Amino acid sequence: MLISALERPVEFEPAVVEADRPDAARFRSEIEAIAEEHRPSRMPFFVRLANMPSEAVRSPTLLGRIHLVYQAAMHATRAAVYHLPHLDAPAMRKRKLLIFVDDDGLPGGDTHHYQLTRAFRRMGARILLDDEEFGDAAEVARHLDGEAANFVRLVPGLYSRSLGPWCVVETLSNDWMRSLADALAVHFPWVVDEPYFAECFAQGVEERHAEESLNVTEIVLRARPDLVTRTLCDAETMAQALDGVWQHLERLLRHRG
Repeated sequence: MLISALERPVEFEPAVVEADRPDAARFRSEIEAIAEEHRPSRMPFFVRLANMPSEAVRSPTLLGRIHLVYQAAMHATRAAVYHLPHLDAPAMRKRKLLIFVDDDGLPGGDTHHYQLTRAFRRMGARILLDDEEFGDAAEVARHLDGEAANFVRLVPGLYSRSLGPWCVVETLSNDWMRSLADALAVHFPWVVDEPYFAECFAQGVEERHAEESLNVTEIVLRARPDLVTRTLCDAETMAQALDGVWQHLERLLRHRG
């Protein structure tokens, strides 16, 4: 099912990151600067969602659209992690595996993807795309439009080209998850106890992923300083695209009628 077009898709130009020294020493500080500039919690979507009348938020159609956009964006990044470059040495594969397990190897065959859908079903969402239909990014993007479709299409290429996009997404994820949980909890107080939120927050999953992404990328960049500029450019491009996801969701709220 297609979401009605609300705005023409935004095309992102590759970002340019200027620096005096193109070496690994500045990598972490620049990722932190990008993350600070693009903190999801500063975006109007979360405040608007919290401040809307609960009756409006509980619309099965609106919840279904929010679920589709958010789940598609999350799916795109989770799937793309399997194709990260420069991490093929045995020790790096071992570290990647721990991240895969956190997302896709939960006890009882559970995953963060399934947890999120269960939370939205409990809220009463009319789910627009079955869990197992979230596959190839290009196919998923056909169910979206605007910035959301752009993001889903962009992620595979950026993630497979450099480690910067992964680093910035992992660094920002705790901020947006807490902002989303807080906004939804205004209307569904129990949502903070849903495994999708509660388990991540209790176990510090997103903070661990953020630190690990920075640590392994620093190892790569110390060995390959020629990759620094591209890594940071791609990180900035990804942060801009992620802003677009929150803009798209905020527009869904404004046009809910």
